[in-house]
Amino acid sequence: MILRPAAERGHANHGWLDSWHSFSFADYRDPAHVHFGPLRVINEDRVSAGAGFGTHAHADMEIISYVLDGELEHKDSMGTGSVIRPGDVQRMSAGSGVRHSEFNHSKSLPVHFLQIWIIPHRRGIAPEYEQRSFSAAEKRGRLRLVASGDGAEGSLRIHQDARVHAGLFDGDEQARHVLQAGRLGYVQVARGTIEVNGQPLRAGDGALLRNEPEIALHHGNAAEVLVFDLPPT
Repeated sequence: MILRPAAERGHANHGWLDSWHSFSFADYRDPAHVHFGPLRVINEDRVSAGAGFGTHAHADMEIISYVLDGELEHKDSMGTGSVIRPGDVQRMSAGSGVRHSEFNHSKSLPVHFLQIWIIPHRRGIAPEYEQRSFSAAEKRGRLRLVASGDGAEGSLRIHQDARVHAGLFDGDEQARHVLQAGRLGYVQVARGTIEVNGQPLRAGDGALLRNEPEIALHHGNAAEVLVFDLPPT
């Protein structure tokens, strides 16, 4: 297991946007952290009230938005529009090409969210959009599957053999996720603190796991965690 401390991520502060990059993104270039398997981007973004990303294009990427606080407004060239709130998870398959915008829906409060990019298993698919809500009770003391290649357990269906779980952990709550031989694991701590395979992590930290039999989560303190089960590339 290799730790990815929060403070070592790429950082860009544009005033209206404060963004931390776990992998190379925009002007942040880090040859040691370009991708991990098909996991290409984890950006932790805070956007000021009323501000946001104007219309821009994407292609051949599975884009997952996970809101921690506030409200994120989404509009795209497929005619889809929605407001994403805590508990909601949105998946946009950019495929052969899509244009979209993302704005803070609130005129008074910031929005804090994770944007995740996963490389699809094939290029040029028709663009798709999907959004679902997962309650805190579904994630409390366990790992709830929120995205997968087959849409299992009511999760969002992504075009890659990857599984994304979300969990909330406090005190004695714990969970284990078995990694099959050859699979990669990645843990992103979205908030709070928690031990991952005996190593203490705090908000913003990540952990890359290769040749590990499982991911064990213990001793959380107001922790919200994303766990990725990934194929090698």
